[in-house]
Amino acid sequence: MMFDRISFHRPGRKPVRSALAAGFARLEAAVAAEDSAAFEAACRDLQQAIGRATPAELGQAGPRLAAMLAGVPPWPRAYLAVMTGACVENGADPVACSGPILAGVREALEGALRFADAWQRAGGGEELPEPEDDADPDAATELLLGGTDPDAPEAREVRRVVTAWWTLHLWEMASVAVLSHAAVRRAAAGSGVLADLLGLADRYAGVQRELKCLTYAAATLDEEPLLVLDRPSGTGYLMRMSGVVDNFQLHTLLAHVLISGRHLAGEGPERAAVEACRAADVPPERRPHTTGSFNLLAPDGSWIWNEGTPSDIPVVDGVRTLVLDPPPYRRSWPAGRFIPGIPGDLVMVRVLTAGESAAALAGTVPSQR
Repeated sequence: MMFDRISFHRPGRKPVRSALAAGFARLEAAVAAEDSAAFEAACRDLQQAIGRATPAELGQAGPRLAAMLAGVPPWPRAYLAVMTGACVENGADPVACSGPILAGVREALEGALRFADAWQRAGGGEELPEPEDDADPDAATELLLGGTDPDAPEAREVRRVVTAWWTLHLWEMASVAVLSHAAVRRAAAGSGVLADLLGLADRYAGVQRELKCLTYAAATLDEEPLLVLDRPSGTGYLMRMSGVVDNFQLHTLLAHVLISGRHLAGEGPERAAVEACRAADVPPERRPHTTGSFNLLAPDGSWIWNEGTPSDIPVVDGVRTLVLDPPPYRRSWPAGRFIPGIPGDLVMVRVLTAGESAAALAGTVPSQR
């Protein structure tokens, strides 16, 4: 299933500019008073105001919400992060909003991992609670407290990790909203944030499940060179990919560049399938199906699965290198982007000479399956 973007219902009536300012004022007052009931009411009001806001208003609301996150208690913070992500998806500056959101998802991941460890030590059983299946956070808190004084520092830590476990899916939504932008990914990669998030998400997958939307967004490559070697024809191509989230998308774009571009024989994908992989806004039920043209291999003969990401392709002599063989069986899939908010593309840089292609292919081995 592809990632669904955050969205708010937008009523048909004309936006009221003062509603957004009033919503922020009520929210800030509720935070200052530490009034949870008032905070919930203010959140609902602000959400409605955001749904009616103009793009210019959303541009201001996103960074303002992001700046509030650090001062909000952990549980409601996650809901404000989702609202911030919705503003980003509707025009707010993703870079200005990304810092608090990425810090929040990292904190939630760390807390969720501590929750899983505490759950096992407390005898919670082999099955961890599923926050999205109406599992009871109060029961989990009581189990982990185990008679601890509710006002003790240990009790505060218990409540914090329970909150992290129950709100991680919200932080994932918010983080994908900002990571859908190349400028955020570049900055987060340069600072080491992406590597940290991917490492934590991998550990979480080992105890619960894969955070596929987060990991795929964080692993997305931009302006990445790709050396493609076609074994049957003995030809090679240097390409550049940006925003290609998964290998289904890459496979479709490869077929377009190489077959529709008349470098290789075969039947290229339909134009609609290619555009769905690039930037066209195509609803899931209308995605055109396309058929695989290749078997994707690493130079050592291991398979590069369509279900993976381009980051799975190994780097050889400084460039990711992919080998193409004929498909061993027929396979089709609905063309498109796993994360619709990330536009993708694959472009030809140059065709390798016959000597370059032969030398590169000499360092590869046939499929190991």
